[in-house]
Amino acid sequence: MTTLSSISNHVPTIHRYSTDAAARGIWTIISEPGDTDTGNLIAALGAEEALNVVLHGTGDAAGLDLALLRARTRPRATGGSIAAVFAAANTGAAELLTPEHPHWPEGFTDLGSAAPYALWVQGTTEILVDPLNTALVGARAASGYGEHVTMEMAAGLVSRGHVIISGAAYGVDGMAHRAALASNGRTIAYLAGGLDRYYPTGHDALLTRIAQTGAVATEMGFGQSPTRYRFLMRNRLIAAASRAIVVTEAGYRSGSLNIATHAFTLGRPVGAVPGPVTSPTSAGCHRLIREFGAQLVTNAEDAAAL
Repeated sequence: MTTLSSISNHVPTIHRYSTDAAARGIWTIISEPGDTDTGNLIAALGAEEALNVVLHGTGDAAGLDLALLRARTRPRATGGSIAAVFAAANTGAAELLTPEHPHWPEGFTDLGSAAPYALWVQGTTEILVDPLNTALVGARAASGYGEHVTMEMAAGLVSRGHVIISGAAYGVDGMAHRAALASNGRTIAYLAGGLDRYYPTGHDALLTRIAQTGAVATEMGFGQSPTRYRFLMRNRLIAAASRAIVVTEAGYRSGSLNIATHAFTLGRPVGAVPGPVTSPTSAGCHRLIREFGAQLVTNAEDAAAL
């Protein structure tokens, strides 16, 4: 097990962070995203003291049973692995954002104890708090119709000053990012793994371009791979960081409906683009409109009105 001082012996650059920021950075390495046990403990004790209690203390703290949390986190808390993450972040020109940072997305507060401990960001951090951040999400196996609608929607929103948020996946997400860049706009990609492991790998060049003019952000430390659970947790960040969410094309059980569900829970407006009634790739959008009260969106003007 490790301490902040032991890490600093391996990585002098950790001194550029406050003790709270460094502790939160460690939490992104040793605890899974959205862990409410971790979130509650940090809220009660602060990030640094919560770290000390979990890694070096015994018994309960802040009224929480920490046995399971210790079992989950202690095996990951080795000085070498944590030092490697901070060293990689320095090499990868990543900035560590915490709730005290002026560019911390205000919407994360709505996530309560499931809010991210910190964000690792490559690119321009102030874009994260742009008042017109709008998410465009949808199917990975997008049809030509879905990609065309997404392209038109992204370009139209950019022309109105919006910043496009998405998840960098194939299909709709990738088109949303590319269309924003092609329109000389700015875009943000939220990832489910570390910034040294751009995913999907086929979008490595796209994510590099996004980081040059916008931002690539994640709550996962360097070296951590995306998993199904981490994708689902990433979706809550897209919803919380956006002022509105538009699903341009989605199947009946599309993962983008998970983003929409988070958005509804957080009180964010959700729009959905209808498609041909015979198209299974639009069934999810129709479901959002019919069953969940999503607003029907057909163009960028409708999306901006959200």
